[in-house]
Amino acid sequence: MLPYSAVLAMYAVIKTGGKQYRVAKDDVITIERLGTAPGGKVTFGDVLLVGGDGATKIGAPVVAGAKVSGEVLAEVQGDKVLVIKKKRRHNYRRKNGHRQDLIQVKITDIVAG
Repeated sequence: MLPYSAVLAMYAVIKTGGKQYRVAKDDVITIERLGTAPGGKVTFGDVLLVGGDGATKIGAPVVAGAKVSGEVLAEVQGDKVLVIKKKRRHNYRRKNGHRQDLIQVKITDIVAG
């Protein structure tokens, strides 16, 4: 069960990079890189839901006038993903790796609109 203060805290569901994230003030999330340098500010306009502090606002598809602001803390890389292809009895083997570029964002403000 959540503590009483966590139930009343304002939160939002944002969409960025094709994924959805539930965020609250002072949360640190890791998302796909947006091209903002560390120390820069970022604003998310695709706010799908704003909750807490009484009523919940659900967007169709986004909540009008709602914004979530954050500060970029660092640029990081995700875990390595290996892609291996093989065809037996044909001497065909390919190995490729990938690490996704990510940023860590600290949520500074949620405006319900």
